[in-house]
Amino acid sequence: MQDERPSVSDPVAHRIAALAVLPVFFKLDGKRVVLAGGGEPSLWKAELLSAAGAHVEVFAESFAQGFRELAASPPNGRLVLKDRRWTPEDLRSAALAVGALGDDTEAAEFASAARAAGVPVNVVDRPAFCDFQFGAIVNRSPLVVGISTDGAAPVFGQAIRSLIEGLLPESFKSWAEAARTLRRDSDRFGDTMEKKRRFWQRFTDFAIRHADRGPTPADLDQLMGEVAVEDRGHPVVIIEIGPGGAEGLTLGAVRTLRGADHIFFDEDVPAAVTEFARREARRYPVGAGAQDAQAVVDDIVAASAQGGRVVRIRMRVALEAGREADEAGILRAAGLSVVVLPPGFAP
Repeated sequence: MQDERPSVSDPVAHRIAALAVLPVFFKLDGKRVVLAGGGEPSLWKAELLSAAGAHVEVFAESFAQGFRELAASPPNGRLVLKDRRWTPEDLRSAALAVGALGDDTEAAEFASAARAAGVPVNVVDRPAFCDFQFGAIVNRSPLVVGISTDGAAPVFGQAIRSLIEGLLPESFKSWAEAARTLRRDSDRFGDTMEKKRRFWQRFTDFAIRHADRGPTPADLDQLMGEVAVEDRGHPVVIIEIGPGGAEGLTLGAVRTLRGADHIFFDEDVPAAVTEFARREARRYPVGAGAQDAQAVVDDIVAASAQGGRVVRIRMRVALEAGREADEAGILRAAGLSVVVLPPGFAP
């Protein structure tokens, strides 16, 4: 039977791994949210929803200490306390419904009423009644990171949040705010999506290099001044993967992957490595054998001629050292500039 495997010239669609939940971010500014329950778990949800700009209506026959103060001075949005039990009619036209209720019977009634009204519902600590969940949050708003373990290990999720908070300096809040302001004038970044994307890559690289502080007017002027510079002749970057897999990627390799337009990768490269690339990047699996090796060189030359950024990911195996050297040499002989990034981790 003839081998039906696609040739190197055929890009493959990116396939994301299975997700336990879909991470989404609701825009709640000015929208009505119903919160049932007046205990301490409800108090935190009320503050969180208000911080997102929601108009929160809290229904309860009694309220824990702190509710009155929060209603008088919410962090954002509005917070109104309703001194009575919720009714199904209260759920109509709500954007979200959240319940912090005392027993499964009332939780089931609340979830059923919300769904009947077409409103996504969350019942605190009762995942069986939830359409969505609240994860752990890292707040550098407008940069917001949400973390979920699908309810399996909340304490683990909180620990991950602490790790991420240590990696994201407070200055990233200012950089994200600057990005939001700049986006209003996105036409100044170029007349094509490619040019606009290149601007945001430069912005991101600059922000990461200066993570110890926020942006200055001079920084933004410098970035805008680079818009007129046309990037041409991008080198082909060969990223070598060692036994450490994705853990062996340097920061430079990760940044290179995120900016790639065409990615040629050995079929045994771990999926965790290619996950760093943009969804829009075209991916080309490379099979073993001299015939495929020559084919990938030809296709890299063709892809580079289109003006995109080309990345070659290959497994660093000692027995193939000669082939790897030949591949880089052939690319250079074809007139391409080649940069090789060796693995940064060796167990």
